[in-house]
Amino acid sequence: MEQFKGQSRLPKFAVPKRYDITLKPDLTGCSFGGSVAVQLDIVCDTRFIVLNAADLSVDAASVSFASSKVIFKPWKVETFEEDGILVLEFGETLPVGSGVLGIGFEGKLNDKMKGFYTSTYEHNGEKKNMAVTQFEPVDARRCFPCWDEPAWKATFKIRLDDVPSELVALSNMPVVEEKVHGHLKTVSFQESPIMSTYLVAVVVGLFDYVEDRTSDGVKVRVYCQVGKANQGKFALNVAAKTLEFYRDYFAVPYSLPKLDMVAIPDFPGAMENYGLVTYQETDLLFDEQHSAAANKQRVATVVAHELAHQWFGNLVTMEWWTHLWLNEGFATWVSYLATDSLFPEWKMWTKFLDEITLGLKLDGLEGSHPIEVEINHASEVDEIFDAISYRKGASVIRMLQNYLGAECFQRSLASYITKHASSNAKTEDLWAALQEGSGEPVNKLMNSWTQQKGYPVISVKVKDQKLEFDQTQFYSSGSQGDGQWIVPITLCSGSYDVRKSFLLQKKFETFDVKEFLGCSIAGTGCRGSLCSWIKVNVDQTGFYRVKYEEELSAALRSAIEKKHLSATDRFGVLDDSFALSMARQQSFASLLTLLGAYREELDCTVLSNLIHISYKLATIAADAVPELLDLINQLFIGLFQYSAEKLGWEPKPGESHLDAMLRGDILTALAVFGHDLTIDEASRRFHAFLDDRNTPLLPPDIRKAVYVAVMQRVSMSERSGYESLLGVYRETDLREEKTRILRSLASCPDPNIILEFLNFLLSSEVRRQDAALGLSVSSKGRETAWTWLKDNWEHISETWSSGYLLRFVSAIISPLASFEKVKEVDEFFKVHPDLSITRTLKQSIERVQINAKWVQSVGSEKNLADIVKELAHRKY
Repeated sequence: MEQFKGQSRLPKFAVPKRYDITLKPDLTGCSFGGSVAVQLDIVCDTRFIVLNAADLSVDAASVSFASSKVIFKPWKVETFEEDGILVLEFGETLPVGSGVLGIGFEGKLNDKMKGFYTSTYEHNGEKKNMAVTQFEPVDARRCFPCWDEPAWKATFKIRLDDVPSELVALSNMPVVEEKVHGHLKTVSFQESPIMSTYLVAVVVGLFDYVEDRTSDGVKVRVYCQVGKANQGKFALNVAAKTLEFYRDYFAVPYSLPKLDMVAIPDFPGAMENYGLVTYQETDLLFDEQHSAAANKQRVATVVAHELAHQWFGNLVTMEWWTHLWLNEGFATWVSYLATDSLFPEWKMWTKFLDEITLGLKLDGLEGSHPIEVEINHASEVDEIFDAISYRKGASVIRMLQNYLGAECFQRSLASYITKHASSNAKTEDLWAALQEGSGEPVNKLMNSWTQQKGYPVISVKVKDQKLEFDQTQFYSSGSQGDGQWIVPITLCSGSYDVRKSFLLQKKFETFDVKEFLGCSIAGTGCRGSLCSWIKVNVDQTGFYRVKYEEELSAALRSAIEKKHLSATDRFGVLDDSFALSMARQQSFASLLTLLGAYREELDCTVLSNLIHISYKLATIAADAVPELLDLINQLFIGLFQYSAEKLGWEPKPGESHLDAMLRGDILTALAVFGHDLTIDEASRRFHAFLDDRNTPLLPPDIRKAVYVAVMQRVSMSERSGYESLLGVYRETDLREEKTRILRSLASCPDPNIILEFLNFLLSSEVRRQDAALGLSVSSKGRETAWTWLKDNWEHISETWSSGYLLRFVSAIISPLASFEKVKEVDEFFKVHPDLSITRTLKQSIERVQINAKWVQSVGSEKNLADIVKELAHRKY
């Protein structure tokens, strides 16, 4: 039996074909019993059957294998918990062919939001339990013994016994029979189509629902807690329309007779279970009166993402977790396509830049990983549900679509889905379909993007009327990598009417400017037709950064001020400049100077990124040049005054969804940077809200801004704002409001309040999936948060599963900014090792090193004080 320990994959002795599962959940005792009968094929001579099981008590006496009317009983049954496998050893060789494996088992309904677990809710003032499953990536084995790998697809017939008769029981398929026995009932579900174990789902609880049907008759329902049905109507409408959009786009109909979406009070995000999609409440419910515009947009994109999986992931499934990006990258990309189709006024492809940026940030680390990453053990899988699989994956898909053309891309995708439906696929299968459909060398082009980590920075220069392109691997640390890519370069010159594109296949390429662009470059001493500016990576469709020589940078800065660049290109110039400054390839002063070109910026996505960059710059300045911090805060306040005055505090009749979102971001920034007039007005509105919860002075879109502003003046000697916000948190039953408050409380500049709040996150008053929302503390609270993490590590690591543990590590360690802290963190985790956070810990430590080097560089930058003073006092 020892030979099966420590293996990355199950042995291929047996192939499961059909599961017949009976589960009996006990919601009072938080336990469950069950049995499984697996029809399988023995495909070679063996005395062993090896499958997955974890945290289950297997009844050895119940285990049997029946084949050709002969029943085989194993002489040894052993579970290896570390590997999550169950090994059955028989006394004789099992006959090749089909048979049925029967196993009885028991387990605990855990409280860790994985496997088969309990979530709590209140009904008529009484606390109740519901039973929920969450199996991705490798937790179906915690509910029933199975071949818990994506390639082992089978059909599933599920029955639930002893369900309290007043409760709703749901699974992937419709109910075919419900038998009531007094206060209990048995619920049987239709057999599923072929699918992977991680997509099996069961929910048992008390729910209301709203219902709709698609134009081709698919029944769609949104289930939520009793009394909240109206909050499910927006998601219901989005879901019905999105199913129709995907049906047409993929040229393949949705493959099940129904789609249920369920809001679960305790749930880690959202999960695409086939026909039964589960969500945390903030990702599915929208309250017309109390929800912010940003939440409406999030609900739409999350629903579109999960429903995309019904095709990309459920119908066509990755062969192994190495190809996770096929699921998550595609679902992320196509969710924007669907949402943009439903809500074109939201400008979703500009918003998509946020996804690209998050991918670039993680992939700029030396501790990043390729899109296709080797997975050698189940414990490693959680760590790759990250910005590489989701954001970089989505970004390279968009880059490829832009290169091949939208129609060709769509046609090839439909062909890929049709060919691999009800089966498994690898990355090369997708490339083959796209290559066949386009005639382009897709495999060659894309392997450099999926099989190696990182991305290039393209240096652009003009020398003697020659346009030079040079690619090098970009690292945020400033180190030089040796990667090389086939890069789809796009550029425009002087206007969007003059566009060029080519594949940069070598490290260095040069072109004659006049022949290539049909003009000369201004400022290079040449006469004739002049191109006033050059922008490379038009509309940010490529997954790379661009570094311009000084003259080209100055021309772009001028083009931004004159509003000659699109929002997407303004975003790109800003984000690349920020990344180059962090990598110490561009001065801090030059970045601050560039920011001035955005003083009249009004695009929601561009301004949102500008705000996040400003927060980071202020934090670096606080560590590097604390004597300049007040001036830098003054500079940022001046930068956001124009947009703040344009938007004001009050929603305007007929204003756009994007303006509603932006207002809160701008007011939050002014509060964080200490703008007294903003904080005073926020305080006035907050007190009006405390007197009257329905006051029109505090609409949902500015609530977070007001809460953050209130926290800026909270201290141990002036606690009233903090106490009042805790009171609002305790009284509201709207999950969005609770999460809004948790995010705001962390912004307090008083470390003692921060410590008190961090301890509050560990209390029973905060649901486990919400605790991580309060970890983004103010710059003055970073040291306190790190000490708190060390002091509470044992409790935290025992309470939260690996997926959430990663968030604690990243959120608290990454903002630290000294070499001393690098040493402290390293030493602490050598004493407290945890394999499930290895990759994330390495990345977080690298970020601390990057911050420390940046602080060191900014602290020694010449003339910075003079430049900051000039910029801070500049009158616009």
